[in-house]
Amino acid sequence: MQAAGGAAIGAPHAPVARRLIWTTALTIAAVGYALDQVTKYLAITYLDPADPPVLLGGLLTLQLIFNPGAAFSMGEGFTVGLTVIAAAALVFVLAWLLPRTRHRGWSVALGLLLAGILGNLTDRLVRPPGFAHGHVVDFLQLPYFAIFNVADMCITFAAVAIIWLVAVAGVEPSGRRADKAERAASE
Repeated sequence: MQAAGGAAIGAPHAPVARRLIWTTALTIAAVGYALDQVTKYLAITYLDPADPPVLLGGLLTLQLIFNPGAAFSMGEGFTVGLTVIAAAALVFVLAWLLPRTRHRGWSVALGLLLAGILGNLTDRLVRPPGFAHGHVVDFLQLPYFAIFNVADMCITFAAVAIIWLVAVAGVEPSGRRADKAERAASE
């Protein structure tokens, strides 16, 4: 017996409906983006860069900075380039990758990726010193680590999920699973 779209009912790896993929990805993107923007607003409103609160016995410091670069403050003189790269990544995910996705795990990963891209791209477009030159609001600091924000966490979780889906589960965005022999041959 077959369902709409030709997938067998009860098939173990039947592709997921397009609407569910888009709804999942865009809902996660919207929630992640909103959380990023609200936390950045709260950080700007309530944090004093000269007196950062230390929480959880020193595990977390709320250190407000305005980062013109990328992770670990790399590329500080390349803000416009980072803006263009983020905009291109956004278009790639929305116009090419998400329309080809038929797997729930990939829809979650892409939703997280969209949230992260949108959160930091918004900062680059609307924050001082100006359009496409804006500095990203970062405020979460772990010991011996870079200062980051919720958008950065979304991008990191998306990267981990994508690596797991590809390397461990062997699942393509289409939902197709590469068998073990095929994966071994590609390595």
